Amino acid sequence: MVPLEQIAADLLPLIDTELQTITCSPRHGLEPYYGMLHYHLGWADQEQKPVRTNSSGKRLRPLLCLLSCQALGGDLHQAVPAACAIELIHNFSLVHDDIQDGSQTRRGRRTVWDIWGANHGINVGDGLFALAHLTMHRLADRGVSPDRQQAASLVLDRACLALCEGQFFDMAFEDRPDVDLDEYLWMIRSKTAALLAAATQIGAVLATDDARRIEHFGQFGQNLGMAFQIQDDMLGAWGDEQVTGKSAASDIRDRKKTFPVVYALTQEHNGQAAQELAKLYGHPAPLNEADIQSVLGILDAVGARQQAEKTALSYYHQALQNLDQAVQAPSAQASLRELAASLLGREA
Repeated sequence: MVPLEQIAADLLPLIDTELQTITCSPRHGLEPYYGMLHYHLGWADQEQKPVRTNSSGKRLRPLLCLLSCQALGGDLHQAVPAACAIELIHNFSLVHDDIQDGSQTRRGRRTVWDIWGANHGINVGDGLFALAHLTMHRLADRGVSPDRQQAASLVLDRACLALCEGQFFDMAFEDRPDVDLDEYLWMIRSKTAALLAAATQIGAVLATDDARRIEHFGQFGQNLGMAFQIQDDMLGAWGDEQVTGKSAASDIRDRKKTFPVVYALTQEHNGQAAQELAKLYGHPAPLNEADIQSVLGILDAVGARQQAEKTALSYYHQALQNLDQAVQAPSAQASLRELAASLLGREA
């Protein structure tokens, strides 16, 4: 079995080469605009000069797309444009999220809007969105049939709408004291899991016409995305700043209604603890360090961390079951299983 590190080392250059071609300035005078795209994608510094350090992110979604295609016997080289389109949609959402959240840093660097202003940030995000859809047309150049190209585009378009719906609820939840776990899970299924589901489903679409297998691959990505987001919620409360790249307890400082917080607020048996947490989250003044420690203490007292871990593990196991239903050969599953395990810090 080829190690995941070697697979990523082989595939990431294919992805980045295609992305750099797609985002190359098409005419003189537009270099500053495409330079902002390159900055966000991790290839340029604030002066828009090339950088050697890797600040491009994990490229998780395109890797899932390519490995899903390969697992079903497809030609992963044919799937590269679709994988890149998915990555561009992901980055479109990040640029806009940073503006909506007022986030000044991402991946240890200043965000696009923080450097060039919100108006340019919105335009950069819109450009990434448009380029993603144009990139799907490059599938024809790789020999993908029109039917499969159309099916893949439909999956991506539906995921884009789901992202927007999930973002709406995420923002709406900020001002609502009555968010329950079912609503929260629906929100992350749209905002986070939908694009991972699109990545695995599109990979399958480009490899087979077997509707059952395509559906199982979509479910694999969705359940993996649910597990991934809930784990990210845990990192947003208890993560190591040196590992996550963002300040410790950042989600609590920003009063985000993540899985542990919603669990603590909505379980009737939490009683007094839930009331105290609601009071801290409902106060208009910024949370100070003492408040943050109080929130963490409440989450620990009601078992929110353990419940989050249990729920994330359940979704992870569901994802692996979906993969088993889609691909019986262990050798074909191996890379996807290893990638899934690495996302959750587990053994494949």
